[in-house]
Amino acid sequence: MNPFPLILSAPSGGGKTTIARKLLEQRSDVGYSISCTTRPPRAGEVTGRDYFFITPEEFRARRDRGEFAESAEVHGHWYGTLRSEIGRVLAEGKHVIMDIDVQGAAQLGSAFPHAVRVFVLPPSADELLKRLRARKTEDRGSLARRMMTALEEVRHAEEYQYVVVNDDLGRAVARVSAVIDAETSRRERVHDLEAQVRSLIERLEREIGA
Repeated sequence: MNPFPLILSAPSGGGKTTIARKLLEQRSDVGYSISCTTRPPRAGEVTGRDYFFITPEEFRARRDRGEFAESAEVHGHWYGTLRSEIGRVLAEGKHVIMDIDVQGAAQLGSAFPHAVRVFVLPPSADELLKRLRARKTEDRGSLARRMMTALEEVRHAEEYQYVVVNDDLGRAVARVSAVIDAETSRRERVHDLEAQVRSLIERLEREIGA
C-alpha cells in the first residue's frame, strides 16, 4: 500500500476534527499529523497530542527555515503542518489524516499532489449557525469573524475531490472511510502494480498451457 495524505476541511463547526478522531479510533491504517499553532490551548487540550503550542516567534523561525508544508493565519493565530510530521506518519505506512482550513489545503495540495482532499459540509446553514453559537467560547465580534470565515470556506467546497455532508456523525465517518478505501485501490497507488499483473498473467498462461 502506498499511503497518502488525507485532508479534511470544513467551516468552523463542520465536524472535521471529530471525524478525524473517529477515523483514528476505527482504522489502524490511519495516523494523525499534529499541527503547530500560536493560539493558547483550550480546556482539555494537550501539547503534543492536540497541537504543538508554540510562540509566534518560534512559529516565524520555523516557517523561515521551511519546516512547514503549509501555514496560515486564522482568527488572528497561526497554524502550520510540519513536513516532518507528515513524513513520520507516511514512514509508518499509514495515511496521514489532517484537519486544516482551505488555505492550508491548497498549499498541501501543491506540496503533495497525491493528497486526497475531502470537504465536510454541515447539513444546512441553520445547523452551522447553531453549532457556531453553541461553542460559547467567543464574544460577538469573534463569532462574526468565524461566520465570515465559514462563508469563505464553503465557497471553496467545489474545489475538493470529495464532499461529505455531516448530517449524521456515524454516516459521515463511514463516508470518509469509504473514500480512503476507494483511493487506496486506485491503480496508480497500488505498489508495483504492473509487475503484479504481469506475474499473474504469466502464471495463468503457464497453467493454461500445462
